[in-house]
Amino acid sequence: MREPTIARNYAEALFAAGERTGDTVRFADLLDAVAGAIAADKRIQLALETPRVPKTRKQELLRSALARRAPEPFIRFLAGVVKRGRQGLFGAISVQYQALVDVKLNRVHAGVTLARAPDQALVAEITRRLREITGKDVVPHVREDPRIIGGVVVKIGDRIMDGSVRRRLAVLRRQMLGG
Repeated sequence: MREPTIARNYAEALFAAGERTGDTVRFADLLDAVAGAIAADKRIQLALETPRVPKTRKQELLRSALARRAPEPFIRFLAGVVKRGRQGLFGAISVQYQALVDVKLNRVHAGVTLARAPDQALVAEITRRLREITGKDVVPHVREDPRIIGGVVVKIGDRIMDGSVRRRLAVLRRQMLGG
């Protein structure tokens, strides 16, 4: 079985546990924090990945780190992942889990590219319009790229809406050159 499929299976199992306990969104935040801590700290990565540290010790480390912060079903889930030697998939499991939560919350993520840094009012207006277009809650991920000259480029999934001045100039150039 390939890694994304395995990660998806684990994410679905945790999602089901979250739905049973009413902690679905909380589990998303916790899993994201665990995956982020592992990715950010090479010592944590090494401790979890090395075969020199027994799986039971890895489980104890996770349990002690999360004892006061996470519910028991979440800690048991992490222990189960480690028990099966799949701790290297925490990042992929987190991505898959976030996708399940997005579906549950009717939410999409939108890459929004602008030529300059926007103010909060502009981001709110773009978010409102994208919500109208998609019929879903939109989480904008804004970045700057002065090469687009002006306007906005939005990417949601594999759909791209390019309202940039750069694209408009390219279209005008093709029209003027007869092509």
